[in-house]
Amino acid sequence: MLSTLALTGAAAHWAGPWAGGFGWLFLLIPLFWIGVFVLLFTLVRRRQQAWGGYGYGPPWSAASHSAESTVGERYARGDIDETEYRARLEVLRANAFPQPRSK
Repeated sequence: MLSTLALTGAAAHWAGPWAGGFGWLFLLIPLFWIGVFVLLFTLVRRRQQAWGGYGYGPPWSAASHSAESTVGERYARGDIDETEYRARLEVLRANAFPQPRSK
């Protein structure tokens, strides 16, 4: 048993970790993690772009649209006249946050 341990230790020291042919595998670990981070970044970016186009964007964009539609509905029902409708719509659009550009 001691001779086996001695020969194993000597063979490993003489040949080193590169002699087995698998020394290049250490490169796969950083490449794997780089790939994982790139994949996560890509998925998050695509999801943000997709949600921005379907009304899942910033809260102020939905609130502005909702307020404008409410004023439009009140005007359509006859609750407010045209001058009040235009005045309220102008105030809403002046105080709205800038909308993100669509690509």
